[in-house]
Amino acid sequence: METFLKDPDSTVDFAVNWSNWLDVDTIATSVWLTPDGITKDTDTNSTTLTTIWLSGGVLGKLYTITNRITTAAGRTADKSFKVKMVNK
Repeated sequence: METFLKDPDSTVDFAVNWSNWLDVDTIATSVWLTPDGITKDTDTNSTTLTTIWLSGGVLGKLYTITNRITTAAGRTADKSFKVKMVNK
């Protein structure tokens, strides 16, 4: 699982590219699962890409962020990544 660094005082975007997994299918819905302590400001998606904007977090803490999609064909899948809070 990939880990990204984020300053607790920053607001930044993280994207998941689903195109290889989707093949010819497309994203119908996207839901982000975020733990307490980090804030989802907004999210967007296209037919192959999902994006979340995160703010906050506690210095030194490691958060697991999960994106759950449902496709036009009715498949569901999760992809997760970690965000480590550091002073940048």
